[in-house]
Amino acid sequence: MHAWEQIQMTLDYIDEHLSETIEIKKLAEMTALSPFYYQRLFSRLVKKSVMEYIKLRRMAKATEGLLQRNKRILDVALDLGFSSHEQFTRIFKQTFDMTPESYRKNPVALNRMTKPQLSLNYTLIDENVPLISDGIVIEISRKKLLEPEYYVGLETKTPIQFIEGLGIKSGIDPLDKFWRNFHERKVNIPGLVNKGYEIGVAYSCIEEGFFVYFAGAQVKSPIILKDFSNWELQKGEYIVCSFETENFESLVMDGLYKAQQYLFNVWLPNHKLFIEPFSVERYESHDKEITSMEIWVKPVALKS
Repeated sequence: MHAWEQIQMTLDYIDEHLSETIEIKKLAEMTALSPFYYQRLFSRLVKKSVMEYIKLRRMAKATEGLLQRNKRILDVALDLGFSSHEQFTRIFKQTFDMTPESYRKNPVALNRMTKPQLSLNYTLIDENVPLISDGIVIEISRKKLLEPEYYVGLETKTPIQFIEGLGIKSGIDPLDKFWRNFHERKVNIPGLVNKGYEIGVAYSCIEEGFFVYFAGAQVKSPIILKDFSNWELQKGEYIVCSFETENFESLVMDGLYKAQQYLFNVWLPNHKLFIEPFSVERYESHDKEITSMEIWVKPVALKS
């Protein structure tokens, strides 16, 4: 068994036993490693200490439980192994900078610790071959855009730490409010394509430590509107990572994080491909009904 498979086995165990006391000694025994080497290997592969990871996974599950309004907050806490409402509230606030009560009243989108699927780091698929992993279907292909697509929307400057922390760090998702603002103003955009795409584009910013994020809707032709920005998806060849999950929340949280990790950290480097400094999230729409999306990147060179 590979080292990553041993750690994955304990990740699966942790998720199945979040309501119980989880001891490092027990996890180490499952991998036939000493507690010292188990923790060292875990931190190397997961980028978190064992106990920090367990805490953050409990908090991720807590956000799901709090959305069940017929369930008392104390019961959510007890179900996840917390001894009291006070202990649960303290850790929730430390993690998300808001109380469980505030989140229940106003369930904003939160970045949460995603359960890693370590096999994605060690599996290389061919083009047009689906990869099924932990409830996510990923497929990578090449697509040729014969004509440019035009988009009108809004843009915002966002700290790079947001992208670096997706799926790992916890807190309020700054782009959720931005997308909601865009959808409120979308009705003011003339010339929208009927059943056209929506895109989210991340690209470099001249200010160090930030990137620019554009959210927009497809229009029939280029237009200039006051207080709106434009983006052109130029014609040409793209590498497209398509992925699908069971629901929208999984799509934009766990699915997007894992697809990005696989595309940028595994697939592109192993194929020795370089890309232009932007990536496009392409949706049929950005509403709660969709369960699939695409990441488009434009290759610029093939390293020999």
